[in-house]
This record gives sequence, C-alpha cells and structure tokens, in this order.
Amino acid sequence: MIITSPAFQDQAFIPVKYSAFGDRLSPPLSFENVPENARSLTLIMEDLDAPRGIFDHWLLYNIPAADKGIGAGAPPVQALAGKNTVGNTSYVPPQPPPGKTHRYVFTLYALDDVLPLKPGANKAAIEKAMLGHQLAKAGLTGLFKR
Repeated sequence: MIITSPAFQDQAFIPVKYSAFGDRLSPPLSFENVPENARSLTLIMEDLDAPRGIFDHWLLYNIPAADKGIGAGAPPVQALAGKNTVGNTSYVPPQPPPGKTHRYVFTLYALDDVLPLKPGANKAAIEKAMLGHQLAKAGLTGLFKR
C-alpha cells in the first residue's frame, strides 16, 4: 500500500498553503495498492517534533476502502473524524514554533473491518479498535519549518 501527495514528495517540505500560515487546507493525498479485502481505511497525521511530545493533527477513520485519496481541504464525506490534540475533529495545519524543522507523518492503515466507534473518538480509542484488524500500513512524511 502506498500513500502519496501531489502537493509534496515524501521527506520534502509541505507547501505553506497547507499550513497555518497559508490557506489552512489539508493537503491532497492519494492511496494506491490498498488490499482488496480491506473494508476501511484510517489516516493519522502526527507532528513527531512538537515541544510537548507527539501532536495529533488529523484523525480520520472508516474511510471507505475504495477511496483513492483525499482532495485538498476535502475529507471524505463518509469518513469519521477523531479528536486531535487540541480537542476538535478538524484538520490542524502545521504551525511549529520558530526553529527546527518538524516532521509531519501521515500514516494510512488498511483494515479488515469498519471501526465500531462514534464520531470524535480519540487516538487511543482508534488505535485500540484497530488492534488485530490491520492488513497494511503506509506512511508519508512532510516537513515544515518556520
């Protein structure tokens, strides 16, 4: 399974447009080689370099397995959104403090089932529900620096 973005390459800088200093849009993402027996997808975006530890920017689950990606600023209508670190269910664009480059990791999981969660689940609940259901996993890392 592969996750890519037409907006930036893996290990390259995320365009300002997709940050808190631009249009605040979630970046477009493409999914390839999703296992045929997958029933749903989960997407988790994390800042691995946040000052207080990992910062959850975006959590989407129960994305239909047939979806080939996500448009810029347009999460799938059928997907459920989880609570990010700031406690809401929307995309939180990169806005690191001045200084070092931050790594923003988009991890896509293919699952053999739909997660039995209501909208607004936190990352711990999503990860617990995914246990034993992962068919494949793919990652994309974008960089951002102020």
